[in-house]
Amino acid sequence: MGEHDGDQEHVAEPARPPLTVARAREMTAELREAMDDVRRSVAVLAARVRDAHAARVWVPLGHGSWESYCAAEFGISRAQAYRLLDVARSLSAIHGAVAAGPETSRTRDSDPAAAAALDYGVSQRALIDVSSRAEDVAELIIRRLTTLAHSGLQALDTATVRAVVRQAVRDVRTAPPPPPADPPADPAVAALRRAVDDLAASTHAIGELMLEVAPAYLSDIEAADVLALLCQQIGEPLEHGLAARRYAMSGDRRALHGTVL
Repeated sequence: MGEHDGDQEHVAEPARPPLTVARAREMTAELREAMDDVRRSVAVLAARVRDAHAARVWVPLGHGSWESYCAAEFGISRAQAYRLLDVARSLSAIHGAVAAGPETSRTRDSDPAAAAALDYGVSQRALIDVSSRAEDVAELIIRRLTTLAHSGLQALDTATVRAVVRQAVRDVRTAPPPPPADPPADPAVAALRRAVDDLAASTHAIGELMLEVAPAYLSDIEAADVLALLCQQIGEPLEHGLAARRYAMSGDRRALHGTVL
């Protein structure tokens, strides 16, 4: 019996015919279409979540809160329930900004359901990360769309709007934290803080350069192989370059501790 089972484990699968270029392209197109469908579905879901939360849909159904409603009706956790709201908040701000921008007829002429389904190519993680600064994202989108429209150098077609939205989300997501509202009374401490802020700002700019060469999906080890030559050319220690890259991705100055700061 054991020998028979062992033989079964080594039964070879039937050989598959080699994949043609045409079939590979067809499969890739199908994958791309499926991914686009998922992103559009997320956008539509976010719009429904926003409307349901604004209407306090849980009250007439006898639930005590949004999270208890989501747990009872959909079986999702409190964290998932609020992540949905974060995505909805960010997408709502983005939709509003694009609609308010000049010459964005694609959004204005669409019905609400179609507008909700617009795909800007922004990940859920990024939308969650900027949800607390959704107004900043919207302001940046409007300002950049207006500048492009007035420049006359580039038509505000779908691809351009998508690029502006993605860049605005990225800029807000990776921006360094703002300085404290109340400066310290001690002039020496204030001067030191300004020096640290200036160093952090310049390091963030270096980190953005590092990300252009070694995108965020690469691990530190993989990024080190890519960035070694660049750091050598600009006279920056590799460890500093990697720390700057981590800072540009997170916006958290603790990424610089022990290296730049």
